[in-house]
Amino acid sequence: MIECYISVYFAVFGIVKMELNDTSSYQRCFVCGYRNPYGLHLFFRLDENTIVADFQPREEHQGFPGVIHGGIVAAVLDEALGRTSLLGDNQEWTMTGRLEVRYRRYVPYGPLLRVRATLDSERRRALQASGVLTLANDESVVLAEGHGTFLPLSPDAVTAILKDYPDLRDFFEQDQS
Repeated sequence: MIECYISVYFAVFGIVKMELNDTSSYQRCFVCGYRNPYGLHLFFRLDENTIVADFQPREEHQGFPGVIHGGIVAAVLDEALGRTSLLGDNQEWTMTGRLEVRYRRYVPYGPLLRVRATLDSERRRALQASGVLTLANDESVVLAEGHGTFLPLSPDAVTAILKDYPDLRDFFEQDQS
């Protein structure tokens, strides 16, 4: 996909910019990594202060015949909710502290799906986010809802990651231009 090479930036108050998608040479994330041959390859975008991505399930994502596995649904929601940290005042990458998923309907194999996530609240040490997985062509059809708590990566964790994967520096650090 051509999209995977496009850097998507957005600014909060016109000051801080961070990448919404990983354009480094790493790209091994199961949900968003384009270099992960088993991954879902989601490409995130900003849409009116929400994080959005479309997802085309593949045959191997099924649990029951014709139904997408609940773990895949949870992973998609987790990734979108975590990215809402980039909507906050203190933009920084986070890791999941808690994730709750409510499955409203079975998630069908076949149609294009859409995940949409919003930042609900931001505290110094934790963010709260929520989101939905819907049909892409009809967002009124809610298939699953997610709510989560996300914690900023510690400076030690970022340092350890950058030691092994220095190309991720631009993905993790803010551009103060």
